[in-house]
Amino acid sequence: MKPKTIIKIAVDLAMTLLLCCLMSYLLVGETVHEWLGVSMFALFILHHALNRNWHGNLVKGRYSPLRIFQTLVNILLLAAMVSLMISGIMLSREVFAFLPISGGTGFARTLHMLGGYWGFLLMGLHLGLHWGMVMGMLRKAVHISKPNVLRTGLLRIATVFVCAFGIYAFVKNDIASYLFLKTRFVFFDLEQPLILFFAEYLGMMALWAATAYYIGKLLRHCEKGGPR
Repeated sequence: MKPKTIIKIAVDLAMTLLLCCLMSYLLVGETVHEWLGVSMFALFILHHALNRNWHGNLVKGRYSPLRIFQTLVNILLLAAMVSLMISGIMLSREVFAFLPISGGTGFARTLHMLGGYWGFLLMGLHLGLHWGMVMGMLRKAVHISKPNVLRTGLLRIATVFVCAFGIYAFVKNDIASYLFLKTRFVFFDLEQPLILFFAEYLGMMALWAATAYYIGKLLRHCEKGGPR
């Protein structure tokens, strides 16, 4: 695998983990949250610099169902990240406090919540659509070249359990209310251990990633079986 591809995957994984940390802003503190947001912004710029050819190729080539799905996820994720950055700067009390920004905090809070939770979901989908590349890199790193029925079966069973935990966490934390603005305030259990919070959000991230991965496999199968 080319070094540039490895860097791309590493940046994607770093952004994914960083976004999970950003979701815990009341548990890590406002100042830490803002600096994590700045780090996310830097990785976001690096991500698009590394993938600048994607922007130029948007109007080129045929759009298969899989490419349409991938492009839609990417564009919506881009919109969510931009909304997070703009609203984050508007709400900043530490890092960007020097900027002469006043008013609009109500709109910024709503935009930040929507961008955060939709961005979290879309980041999981984005990761899932590239999961084949991630697994390929891991197989090369540990020198696994041949398929193994037992290993594949165990991984699939583990995926089912992690996704089930992700569904539980999604319902428990009432994430749908934030995604569809049924409430404009995010509620945190301040007594919940930070490690459990991260476990729940990583479970939800795995759920979105697995969903996108298998949707991608289905769309590839349909393309291969369709008319040529």
